[in-house]
Amino acid sequence: MFWTITALAFEAASKKIGSLIVNLLRLLVGFTCLSIFTWIYRGYLLPVDATSRTWFILVISGLVGFTFGDLCLFQSFVVIGARISMLLMALAPPMAALISWIILGEEMTGKAWLGMIVTITGIALVVLKREEFPKIPEGRRKFRFNYPIWGILLGLGGAFGQSFGLVLSKLGMRDSAAMASTRLHGIESYSPFASAQIRVIAGIIGFVILFTILGKWKDTFKAISNHKAVFQLSLGAFFGPFLGVSFSLLAVQLTNTGIAATIMAIVPVLIIPPSILLFKEKVTLKEVSGAILAVAGVALFFL
Repeated sequence: MFWTITALAFEAASKKIGSLIVNLLRLLVGFTCLSIFTWIYRGYLLPVDATSRTWFILVISGLVGFTFGDLCLFQSFVVIGARISMLLMALAPPMAALISWIILGEEMTGKAWLGMIVTITGIALVVLKREEFPKIPEGRRKFRFNYPIWGILLGLGGAFGQSFGLVLSKLGMRDSAAMASTRLHGIESYSPFASAQIRVIAGIIGFVILFTILGKWKDTFKAISNHKAVFQLSLGAFFGPFLGVSFSLLAVQLTNTGIAATIMAIVPVLIIPPSILLFKEKVTLKEVSGAILAVAGVALFFL
């Protein structure tokens, strides 16, 4: 639910002041919320109790997930909208399992491969369409994209960034040298809220460097005067970098990664009603079926 709210809020804000500016400002708001919470909850304003190895792993995770992944995702909000972007994000859990299989040597069962195929089929059902062309042999059809290919590639980039970042996050939280912070269900692990804080810090640093190179600071200060956009990105930051990221890491710690990822993957279905009501999008039965099929593939992949 948090990711559904944040996707809709960031789509609206990005269309007003640009996805790049929204990315930096929402991380600053999210970092403020996280810092206040960790100060009250843990007694630390900043994650100073994390080891250097935990910092290193989570910083890389933040750069991959926030700077690269969310840079792609937020621009896809502008190009193809939050609903289709979040549908493409349903590929993140299978991608995470595939990356874990390649890097960490985790098992990929036959059911997992089948789930990945079902998810891709559901997404293809939404983004592809068949058309007949007079210049090709009779009875043959050619596939075309329902949405701009650039937007679809951006959405896929967002899914890759999130999946790779999630794998690195779990590795960082389980760092054996950082076992003093949290004990959940008998398993010692570093605080998910502090871990999210480190990732957000890395994301902010990445965007500060990017803004300096691109000379975007003047546009950023100008964008702050758009009060409606600032409210929308603040809303998205509260439910995204603060609650969304923290709860997702908490879910990964409290239950099986696949189960947590599957539940979080229902966003493409949850986002359909508000997209119709708020943005007046015309959603076809085929698109609804594709979204449900994509989520079912994720469920089959893990459960």
